[in-house]
Amino acid sequence: MKGSFITFEGIDGSGKTTQLNKLAESLRSAGRDVLLTCEPGGTPLGREIRKAFLETKQDVEPLAELLLFAADRAQHVEHLIRPALQAGRIVISDRYADATTAYQGAGRGFDLKLIESVIAIATNGLKPDLTLFFDIEPQLGIDRMAFRGENKMNRMDQESLDFYARVRAGYLRIADAEPSRFRVIDASRSVEEVADETLGIVTELLASV
Repeated sequence: MKGSFITFEGIDGSGKTTQLNKLAESLRSAGRDVLLTCEPGGTPLGREIRKAFLETKQDVEPLAELLLFAADRAQHVEHLIRPALQAGRIVISDRYADATTAYQGAGRGFDLKLIESVIAIATNGLKPDLTLFFDIEPQLGIDRMAFRGENKMNRMDQESLDFYARVRAGYLRIADAEPSRFRVIDASRSVEEVADETLGIVTELLASV
C-alpha cells in the first residue's frame, strides 16, 4: 500500500501547526494511520540541529543556516519519512523543502539554482503529493506571534516585516509554478473555516490514491 506525503507551509504565525494537529485528529478519527513530523527537528539528530541554530544567541551565517536545514532534511527523509511512506502511512510534515526555497531563497536572497541543488541532495528526489500553503498578510503573522508570547519565539520568528513579505512572495511563486501540488488556503479566516477547507482538500487527495 502506497503512503501519502503531505506538507504544510506558511510564514510564521500563519496557524499551520494548529491546522496540522486538527487534520491529524480528524484523519485518525476516521481510522487513518497518520505520522506527524516537522522540519527542523523531526528526528533525534534533527532536534539537536534545531536547538543548535534556532535557539542560539550567536549570529548565524546565512550559508550555515541553509546547510544546517539541508542536513536536518537529509536525516529526516531517510530515517523517518521514506520508511513511513513505504509502510503505507500518511506522513504530514510541518514544513519541508518549499520552506528552503521561500525562506533561504526569497527571504535570504540565495541563488535559486543553488537552492534547487541543495534541496535535490537533501531530499534525494522525494517530493510531497500535496502541499498546503496557509496564506496570510505578513503583518497579521507578526501580530499573531506577538500575541502568543515572546517566550515561545525562536530566532527565525524575529525577522522583519519585509523579510516575511519576501518569503510569502516566494511561496506564492511556487504555487503559480506547481498548481497541481500546491494549494493556497486563506489562513486569515477562523480556525474552523480553515480546518474545514483543509480536511476537504486532503480527503480528496486520499480518495484518489
